[in-house]
Amino acid sequence: MTLVALTPISRTMLTLVASITFVYLGLCAALFIFQRSLIYFPQPRSLDRGVVTITLQVDGAEVLVTTRPHSGPNALIYFGGNAEDVSFNLPSLATAFPNHAIYLMHYRGYGGSSGKPSEAALFADALALFDQIHTEHPHIVAVGRSLGSGVAVHLASLRPVARLVLVTPFDSIQELAARQFPYLPVRWLLLDKFESWKYAARVDAPTLVMVAEHDEVIPRTSTESLFTAFHDGIAVLKIVAGTSHNTISDSPEYLPLLQGQSSN
Repeated sequence: MTLVALTPISRTMLTLVASITFVYLGLCAALFIFQRSLIYFPQPRSLDRGVVTITLQVDGAEVLVTTRPHSGPNALIYFGGNAEDVSFNLPSLATAFPNHAIYLMHYRGYGGSSGKPSEAALFADALALFDQIHTEHPHIVAVGRSLGSGVAVHLASLRPVARLVLVTPFDSIQELAARQFPYLPVRWLLLDKFESWKYAARVDAPTLVMVAEHDEVIPRTSTESLFTAFHDGIAVLKIVAGTSHNTISDSPEYLPLLQGQSSN
């Protein structure tokens, strides 16, 4: 058997390929290990003094919910974005929905809730909250913003919400991540996929999809892909003019749209 000696160029090429492979695998490993720190950005609870909170016990975690109690059939559950302190919304939502009990869920790791956030945890906690309040409030509006839209649409696919509102929603985090990291095998690495398009087809509640005209975080194509996943006649899409991903709630149209008022 004759052994062929590697030329300096061949050795250099092999070294280069090995280095590139090592770096690529390192990037894949880093993305897999730290992926949830790229999705979830826990925030403290800003409204505390004088505010009523309830605690859900779910799978060993204590999940806090900021509330505005109100007797009667109507309630609103709000699921916030990945870096949102949901308690900040209590004054405006309480004013806009005077005849509703308000429930703002602090994800695990957010606002004093214990545990760590994950897709499965958020889904389980949302279902637990709905099931706990549904007897007292059979007419529940579910509102989800950004990341929370994934939680809200999953809830609406499994429980009889009266109305669903999705603010700056996406079709799936998996698709967003694939666009962000086109050269990495995101579909194989991602743990929390939030495939909202799968759940949209199971929703039969009237649904409003709110789009920020200049959303710099969620591509319009992602939101439109989600919108088309609903059955005909279920969802209405509304573009809120002059707003971005984080400023849509500052628009004078925002609260009236949440209330269900039409806008031309």
